[in-house]
Amino acid sequence: MIYLHVPFCRSFCTYCDFYSEIACRGRDAQAFASYADAVCAEIARRKDEIEATRDLDTLYIGGGTPSVLPLALLRQMAAAALMTGRPPAEAFSEFTMEVNPEDIVEKGADYVRGLRELGVNRISMGVQSLDDGILRWMNRRHDADHARQAFRILRKAGVENISIDLIFGLSQLSETILAQTLDEVLAWRPEHISAYQLSIEEGSALGRLVREGRYTEALQEQCAAQYALLCTRLREAGYVHYEISNWALPGREAVHNSAYWTRHPYVGLGPGAHSFDGRVRSWNEESVPQYTQGGREMLSEAEAREEQIFLGLRTARGIPEELLEPSKAAPMLADGRLVRLSEGRIRIPEDRWFVSDGLIAILI
Repeated sequence: MIYLHVPFCRSFCTYCDFYSEIACRGRDAQAFASYADAVCAEIARRKDEIEATRDLDTLYIGGGTPSVLPLALLRQMAAAALMTGRPPAEAFSEFTMEVNPEDIVEKGADYVRGLRELGVNRISMGVQSLDDGILRWMNRRHDADHARQAFRILRKAGVENISIDLIFGLSQLSETILAQTLDEVLAWRPEHISAYQLSIEEGSALGRLVREGRYTEALQEQCAAQYALLCTRLREAGYVHYEISNWALPGREAVHNSAYWTRHPYVGLGPGAHSFDGRVRSWNEESVPQYTQGGREMLSEAEAREEQIFLGLRTARGIPEELLEPSKAAPMLADGRLVRLSEGRIRIPEDRWFVSDGLIAILI
């Protein structure tokens, strides 16, 4: 199970605080090549760690904006990660790559077919909204029409598993605008939809706008109403709400991301990437093109239990009841804040997921 971080973007989104570097057209070829060489060298150093996670053979290329990279470098890194000499298309059960709509429109169907030949069998596309005013405020490079074009290109090029990212919880996002976006996205019928509430990250441009009084956060009531609309509309459209922020058509749940919530070991490659071997978390430095391991920490038994509770209660599958202290769980089961499932498991019901952080805080 491998996560590969691509730390390049053409521009920074208003809300983003993830590590990334601006890739300037005409001057990015050497930076991209040096980065790919560094990732391949890391793969060689960490061969044993990668082999230890092969029971779940998934590869997820995220960012940043992986779709800024040329096919040749993506092929170089995927082949190195495979480490068997076989084509990646014959090995990874789920091979996801994040893309931005403007790259797909610019590079076209040949690029997408190249991704499929490389072995990519799942695309995650950052649409965020289909309102052009909101997209401009987010400093996204695409507009709504580019998102529509990109989805059509992906489908026509044969991509059969597409995930669409949306953002809610903006103060300027009305329920009408959100409903219109959902109407259109649901008409596309992607296999998977992720919807994330806007968060104010201190190091982002949005964080600066808030500190300067130039942006007012959405009220919790507004965010809750938008989340409820998402839950209702996607349920009516036949999507399974299997994790707080994720919906899928039956059988199309993300294998790679689902493994994070069960604390499956994984190897994170690239600058800023994190790894987990079941007991120890480690992370790489945030620097390109060269980077080294940034640090590591071993979780105590108490920390591992709290993490299992926190991650598991984000999902529809929940957690084993034995993980919880009966004195804390009993009153929450009595008033419906928790519900029992079969096989001795407990979950937070969907209508309480919006306030799940507060409920989980009580339990840990």
